[in-house]
Amino acid sequence: MNAATRSRLLPLAAAATTVVLWASAFVAIRAIGHDLSPGALALGRMLLGALTLTAILTVVRARRRTSGPPLPRGRLLAAVAIWGAAWFGVYNLALNAAERHLDAGTTALLVNVAPVVVAVLAGLLLGEGFPARLLAGMGVAFAGVALIAAASSAGGVDLSGVLLGLLAALVYAGAAVAQKRLLPRVDALTMTWTGAVAGAVALLPFLPSLVTELGTAPATAVAGVVYLGVFPTGIAFLTWGYALTRTTAGKLAATTYAIPPLVVGPSWALLGEVPAPAALAGGLLCLVGVAVATRPAGSRGRGSSERPTPVASSVTTLDGHGGVQGRRAVRAAGVGPRTE
Repeated sequence: MNAATRSRLLPLAAAATTVVLWASAFVAIRAIGHDLSPGALALGRMLLGALTLTAILTVVRARRRTSGPPLPRGRLLAAVAIWGAAWFGVYNLALNAAERHLDAGTTALLVNVAPVVVAVLAGLLLGEGFPARLLAGMGVAFAGVALIAAASSAGGVDLSGVLLGLLAALVYAGAAVAQKRLLPRVDALTMTWTGAVAGAVALLPFLPSLVTELGTAPATAVAGVVYLGVFPTGIAFLTWGYALTRTTAGKLAATTYAIPPLVVGPSWALLGEVPAPAALAGGLLCLVGVAVATRPAGSRGRGSSERPTPVASSVTTLDGHGGVQGRRAVRAAGVGPRTE
């Protein structure tokens, strides 16, 4: 394999690895979520995730033979810590709790409306407006959410699972926008590691529950916690970052749309569960709505081939595992370096 082929295929392999690992997290949470409470599961996952990221950070800095960028301090450190507590703490709690009520596939479909929420927050907070495509996509996506809720209710599932799934999507969207604002001031690896540590610290009140529940949990549940911490939370960050440095943000973000289909298949095969037909139809509406809302706008001007990077694409992530940044999107948000 020559260098050109390798440079083209390795980012694709890295992106595919990330998407598969993030999709597997939904199935793993569903599989062990009844053996460990949401808080204990979130803490166990983040403790192992923080340790994995610490090892990655140490290896990266050792290979570069440098101490790397300094850790954030003062208000920046506080902002990153709050971001990490929300993204790695609250999001994981909501997701774990949601999967006690909903199957993995339905949960993944619900959480995947987050890019629409990101676009709404960008319109409100970053002055990016509400174009017609965004409003149309919002309507379609939330019609899908309503259909999922109706299907869940008809199937005897209380709506708390749907509400928890939407809470996870809201937290994910808010954290994605916050990450977009912070990334120009702190490098991605340092921010991810700092946020993961902050998330683990925020979840420490669940330590007694984690110790107690691990003592009685089956070996499969313990193995599931280890898997979630090391692979979807640790390794997936590394492969995502590798791919991000070698391709455009929009192309990489588009790969996350493969996650819900990748969740439904293994959930059916391994757990014997599949979303109700109406829920699947609602999930399809959600995906269509997201695609419409986050579709790049037309060219900026006649004869121009440059297209603006949509906010949802520039920061799209899933299952609390990272973020995507685009230089143009960051500058458009008013947080890039000044040129005057």
